[in-house]
Amino acid sequence: MQDTAANYLRIKKNMEEILVKSGRKADDALLIAVSKTKPIELMQPVYDAGCRDFGENHVQEIVDKYDKMPSDIRWHMIGHLQTNKVKYIVDKVYMIHSVDSLHLAEVISKEAVKKNVTVKILLEVNVAEEESKFGTTLEECRNLYESVVKLPNLDVRGLMTIAPYVADPEENRQYFANLRQLSVDLFEQNADNKSDVLLSMGMSNDYAVALEEGATMIRVGTDIFGERVYNV
Repeated sequence: MQDTAANYLRIKKNMEEILVKSGRKADDALLIAVSKTKPIELMQPVYDAGCRDFGENHVQEIVDKYDKMPSDIRWHMIGHLQTNKVKYIVDKVYMIHSVDSLHLAEVISKEAVKKNVTVKILLEVNVAEEESKFGTTLEECRNLYESVVKLPNLDVRGLMTIAPYVADPEENRQYFANLRQLSVDLFEQNADNKSDVLLSMGMSNDYAVALEEGATMIRVGTDIFGERVYNV
């Protein structure tokens, strides 16, 4: 059995040390515990250790866990979101990281208006342009951003990417740097936008490099909960 609380605290401490070494503040980034496929008994110790941000890949898991875990948890939808399932989580999630099309954004906006909520979203960019991954290209994201910011009840907070799984995390530095540059182009040059633009990038194998390149959110699952299981 994984000591998930100890794992979480170890990763959090490591994250804070990397931030300080990079010339940032220790609290400049958020650690999201990715609990997809993991049972409540592994999640509760992480919550008890101080974590309030949990990431899930599937709508059904959020719905199932929502009432079983404490109400102050901030749920992050980090997996591909089908439009027909938006209505089930639009008033349950703190943030949707995986908005990769105007159509999906329109559906989220429509459901948010219905439920009188404002949904925080990130635009997902497939920086490495891997065929197996969802997300816009760097160029497409510019047009998507211009359209999405006009939709009601959406708060476009930044960008997200899932970098390739590589043996050497340094290979992903270019992708994280490119996402950071895109965020500057889209957000920081627009006077109407907040200065606290979010960059959700970096996972168990490469979060250190992502933090060095400006990540404000890292999504760590395996290093906290152990290898995923899919018999749920």
